[in-house]
Amino acid sequence: MAIPKFKDMERTYGFDEVALVPGDTTINPDQTNIDFTLGSFTFSIPILAAAMDAVVDPNFAILSSKLGGLAVLNLDGIQTRYEKPEEVLTEITQASDTEVTSLLQKIYSQPIKENLIAERIQAIKQAGAICAVSLIPANTKRLAPVTKEAGADILVVQSTVTTARHISKSYRGLIFSELCQMVSLPVIVGNCVTYSAALELMRTGIDGVLVGIGPGAACTTREVIGVGVPQVTATMGCAAARETYFKETGKYVAVITDGGIRIGSDLCKAFASGADAVMLGSILAQAKEAPGKGYHWGMSHPHPALPRGTRIKIGVRAPLEKLLFGPTSVTDGTENFIGALRTSMGVCGALTIKDMHKVKTVIAPAIKTEGKYFQATQGMS
Repeated sequence: MAIPKFKDMERTYGFDEVALVPGDTTINPDQTNIDFTLGSFTFSIPILAAAMDAVVDPNFAILSSKLGGLAVLNLDGIQTRYEKPEEVLTEITQASDTEVTSLLQKIYSQPIKENLIAERIQAIKQAGAICAVSLIPANTKRLAPVTKEAGADILVVQSTVTTARHISKSYRGLIFSELCQMVSLPVIVGNCVTYSAALELMRTGIDGVLVGIGPGAACTTREVIGVGVPQVTATMGCAAARETYFKETGKYVAVITDGGIRIGSDLCKAFASGADAVMLGSILAQAKEAPGKGYHWGMSHPHPALPRGTRIKIGVRAPLEKLLFGPTSVTDGTENFIGALRTSMGVCGALTIKDMHKVKTVIAPAIKTEGKYFQATQGMS
């Protein structure tokens, strides 16, 4: 007798469970093209710095732009609530583990000041940098016009889980098609992890979608509410939506894998899974120039009733330029991410990021430990 199933479950995969197959042709790494295009903007490296207060301030955004990438400034955070954000950041980093969550809830309860939004954006623009800013959906209708008037170049609308349809009895939700028409800027929306949600978001006219729910080092969404899909499967699903939408309209929407990337191999696997760019948080929070001073905390940590992030001590590793481009003396893949990407592309025979999308990927849960007996046993005696 066949036992009926209550529901079917799909097997999903994270970075540690897959490996890339080398190509039949190899390419010199320095001849690979890793440009990332969003709207009318082209970036020489496909890396975005996450819109988190420990990662991006105006100075970090300026530096990122000079190095060829893009940093997203969190307009719902400390930079727009306080005239002197450095003092507040110091208070957070010096707080004890037992008091930090309540402190963050108190700090983030202060109102956002529109004049500070304009000041922060103009500081970035006056330095000649491309300015990307992030808002949560609840604040977007009110503050998006302020960001546009201040001169922002790119708008990111970001929450733990974002869909094109939000059901509420109390208010009319944010309509992304109306937002795109109102701001006339490239709009990135996130986060999502499924083909259907990504496709529906793309059909609203956005320019990029952020992929990832709960994989970030400082995020505890998966632990608190049990929601998330491993990043390889999530990226592949959203990349499939991008291809469907491109066939429908001829418009190419960028897929940006956001969260869960710890080392160079993770980053390379994200691109092979279909990403056009990646968003990094805790990795870049370790940069000497990052405002978190060796600490990092999740965007959902200050939630007044249900915090879903944690402050973590990550230390200060190296200047941003060294983290991105090397040279590195470490062998664990935590520095020179651009070198890792170019080398991986060269070995896999991928001249461009779109070529990297076609690289064969295999299920290989033991890829990191296979044959590593002496490395694995070091320090055991």
